[in-house]
Amino acid sequence: MRMRKKPNLLPRMERCAHMAVSTPEALRGAWRGMFPGFRELRLELGCGKGKFICEFAAAEPDTLFLGLEKVPDALVVAMERAARENLPNVRFISRDAARLTELFAPGEVSRMYINFCDPWPGKKRAKRRLTSPGFLALYRETLAPGGEIRFKTDNLPLFEYSLETFSQCGFSLSEVTRDLHGGGVAEIMTDYEAKFHAQGVLINRASARIQIDNGQSGVTQ
Repeated sequence: MRMRKKPNLLPRMERCAHMAVSTPEALRGAWRGMFPGFRELRLELGCGKGKFICEFAAAEPDTLFLGLEKVPDALVVAMERAARENLPNVRFISRDAARLTELFAPGEVSRMYINFCDPWPGKKRAKRRLTSPGFLALYRETLAPGGEIRFKTDNLPLFEYSLETFSQCGFSLSEVTRDLHGGGVAEIMTDYEAKFHAQGVLINRASARIQIDNGQSGVTQ
């Protein structure tokens, strides 16, 4: 879904520039030192308009949340939301996920969220998926030992593909469901998720954790 162009984008970005990290490469390995007092660092890849990350930050004020988003028209909305809600534990980065190891030292991130990423259908474009083996190798390098990826999508073929790649790349699966909201469990939603859940679209979710052995996969239908 293409993001609509925002009016007055540059002035709006400037007004909430304090919510962004302009040179994140300079903080590689030093994020916790630059933002002291937080127990861990979590990262959302493709944070969109920021509903998910801002709600999580409000619920867990002792955790530092970073939102990675390369689309300026989405990023400005996320930054404005965080500024409006006066969230001191959220910052945003305008970079591509392919540059992740330039931004974070090995083991610096405790958890990643990948929500409703582009499915890039077709075999020729599979390597562009955020759950492809190439990207998973970047995440393994960035995540702490035992670190976790929480993945959500409404695209069932992408979900099945991702379960396979997680397992193949040394992640242990748990909390796997193809109907996340079917049991009435309270869950923080993205803007996209809330819209499509209201239309009756089923949401898939899985947790993938780095672990030395292969572990066991817990799957619910």
